[in-house]
Amino acid sequence: MEGETKIREMQALVSLVDDPDIDVFREVSEKIHGFGPDAIPYLQDAWDNCFDPLVQSRIETLMHQIHLDHIIGDLKKAFEKDCKNILPAWITLSRYAHPDLSDEDIQFGLNQIRKDIWLELNDNLTALEQVKVFNHVFFDIHGFSGNIDNYHAAGNTYVNQVLKSRKGNPLSLSVIYMLVAQSLDLPVYGVNLPEHFILAFTGKAFDTQTMRMEDNKVLFYINPFSRGMVFSSVEVEKFIERLNLDPVPSYFEPCSNCDIILRMINNLINAYETDGLKEKQREMEHLRAVLGKIRGQNKEHKKGDH
Repeated sequence: MEGETKIREMQALVSLVDDPDIDVFREVSEKIHGFGPDAIPYLQDAWDNCFDPLVQSRIETLMHQIHLDHIIGDLKKAFEKDCKNILPAWITLSRYAHPDLSDEDIQFGLNQIRKDIWLELNDNLTALEQVKVFNHVFFDIHGFSGNIDNYHAAGNTYVNQVLKSRKGNPLSLSVIYMLVAQSLDLPVYGVNLPEHFILAFTGKAFDTQTMRMEDNKVLFYINPFSRGMVFSSVEVEKFIERLNLDPVPSYFEPCSNCDIILRMINNLINAYETDGLKEKQREMEHLRAVLGKIRGQNKEHKKGDH
């Protein structure tokens, strides 16, 4: 009964979006907005049966506001949990441009890549040999490559577009690579290098400071934008020197999933600014501010725990 009452209330409110009184419309909009995504189907139905451009514009704006707030809410929850699993957060961000994006479709696409790589791997391979096999399947068979022609395009940040086109920027290619690698129990993690994004393959290695074998040390780096090229910390140091930056530890060590999502949002801000899409740029800037605040609070809590 409660569900039926809610449906009737939403239908009644949606029927009032064409009210010429702007104050009435504002009040109706706020109430519809309160229902969240549940109101979208009724708004869509109203749009489909409306022929007044002004009313259609009102409905479109209202649907977009509800959709954006839902994305912000879901990403806030992910950040509050320190983005333990990056894929749901990335799918949520991608729904900004693709509202009907399916989790199952994305997972199916990743599983196809995973299966093909898994068939070629075995426990006798060294870390470098594992990466060589991975690269062959990922780049040669599945055809992933850097989107050089449209390097700054917003589509490079959306997971479904990268999986479909097999093209992306350094960040999106790295995260696809990382997700598949981790699903195969390969210790591959993102490194938030300035002006570029790379991956670190970690494992047990000798630590010259402690003079003993340590776990979770970076063994080498991988550049998915250059077809999985493997390199050492020396090359990272040289790259940082060319940027005239100090070699701080964060440029060499794995970063958090939340930092990766924030970098994706920065890429979208730059893409929308380049394309002159000011409203989308402002919305992404607002999202960055909201999530950046949570990220800052999380870091403060971790400092307090030590």
